[in-house]
Amino acid sequence: MKTTLRTLATLAGGLLIGTAAFAQSIVVASTTSTEQSGLFGHILPQFKQATGIDVKVVALGTGQAIDMARRGDADVLFVHDKVAEEKFVADGFSAKRQEVMYNDFVLVGPKPDPAKTAGKDIVDALKKVATANAPFISRGDKSGTHAAELRYWKMTDTDANKGSGYKECGCGMGPALNIASSSGAYALTDRGTWLNFKNRGDLAVLVEGDQRLFNQYGVMLVSAAKHPQVKTVDGQKFVDWVTGPAGQAAIASYKIGGEQLFFPNAAK
Repeated sequence: MKTTLRTLATLAGGLLIGTAAFAQSIVVASTTSTEQSGLFGHILPQFKQATGIDVKVVALGTGQAIDMARRGDADVLFVHDKVAEEKFVADGFSAKRQEVMYNDFVLVGPKPDPAKTAGKDIVDALKKVATANAPFISRGDKSGTHAAELRYWKMTDTDANKGSGYKECGCGMGPALNIASSSGAYALTDRGTWLNFKNRGDLAVLVEGDQRLFNQYGVMLVSAAKHPQVKTVDGQKFVDWVTGPAGQAAIASYKIGGEQLFFPNAAK
């Protein structure tokens, strides 16, 4: 009996070790644009196949994602607000910020374009929105997209008065686009989410191509010095993969309707 019990205990221990090894996982705090564009659904199975590590993505506005990482509730941060990311590193919450990929922002609005915004100049377009008191849906959620939108408004001479049609939804990019679609409003969105967005209604891309609409994404391993519970080894594997040849190729291969959504640009 003792031998049997000892044997069973040994087998159980082996199963537990095996299960623990199989159940490797990390938490990535990221922006809604990477999730709602479908990018993670495309690249994470490839990462899992290469490493055996599961990734749980918590998609929030960039500001909320950064707050989550600051609390130590994520192992990796993957967002798109360079100024805020650099502060995250400067404050000691990560040792290094690495660039991963980029796409761009676009201004969408009703096809008839009542405010006459169409063109390449985002600042001029926002001035026209304000002057016409045209409906404009802002995410208003401290996301990377919201931060970019506010930067563009500050470049106008109408920042203090964005027009009577300006509304903040305090929501993600998908819900903001749904509101804009149903109400015939203008909105700033990342191109990736727009390309994956199905409920466009009468909305169309009206402003694109302005260099100021460039949208860079960065990735950071959360500091174990700040938060000892961070899964440093597995988190670093994700950072290395997404900025390495395999991850960069996976990002480049993600397309909708033949159009590439994100362009890898990790430092070589």
